[in-house]
Amino acid sequence: MIFLLAGTSDARALAQVIQHAGYPVQASVVTEHAAVALRTAGIPTRVGRLDVQGMADAMFQAGAQVVVDASHPFAEEAHRTAMAAAETLGIPYIRFERTGNDGQQGVLWVDSYEDAANVAAEKGGSILLTTGGKTLPVFAKRLLNQPNLRLVIRLLPRVDNLQMCAELGIPQENIVAMQGPFSYELNRALYAHFRTTLMITKDSGEPGAVDEKVQAALDAGVEVVVIRRPKLDYGICHFSVDAVMAELANHLPLPKPLMEEKGDGNHVAVSTRNHPASGD
Repeated sequence: MIFLLAGTSDARALAQVIQHAGYPVQASVVTEHAAVALRTAGIPTRVGRLDVQGMADAMFQAGAQVVVDASHPFAEEAHRTAMAAAETLGIPYIRFERTGNDGQQGVLWVDSYEDAANVAAEKGGSILLTTGGKTLPVFAKRLLNQPNLRLVIRLLPRVDNLQMCAELGIPQENIVAMQGPFSYELNRALYAHFRTTLMITKDSGEPGAVDEKVQAALDAGVEVVVIRRPKLDYGICHFSVDAVMAELANHLPLPKPLMEEKGDGNHVAVSTRNHPASGD
């Protein structure tokens, strides 16, 4: 059994590859929205945020033999929790990491949300924040009510996000609640509409449409601040589906093809593609 931390489109694709190879999969996500997409793809999925003990219990109950963490690159708490839970149970942890954009030219790279907020405060102007709702308080504390600065927020259209905006005092005309990813053209239109002078984003990787967001900003003459990913020691970390599958095979080989006897006394191999992995 593979316990898969998911919640993104690339994690869902990986889950399908793992399942198609013959491994049983149990996905774990934080939101019901993410669960719907996985269940529609035929992946059993549990929902809810977990602490270390809760995740270890969920892994144990699922009969997990290997943990694959394909959660968002900036889900630092989830990464640490999964590593600790896997260590508690004594099972392998494999990190599937998107390829990032570190090294992109023409942008300002910073190491933290606080650093990005300080840069925006120094520059002023019309700031478009695209880092999501979880870290919004960091930017609101530093940037709201600053003279000569307009803070525009782009985030997912969830009730909790909008409630947070209201609690922090962000005017509704400065809120863009939309589901991405966003095309190059839409990003350009938003920059023009809000007369954006500085855009703040994270190095989320391709599924987050960072390339389109950044390129559209640079072409529009908008300054860009990119927050680097958290630096974690994952141990086993791979950047491709093929590499993850090879790693899985090292830790949990699929059973050899079953042999069926034909009427003439010969034997033929039967594919194990739809059979569960050994041990389950």
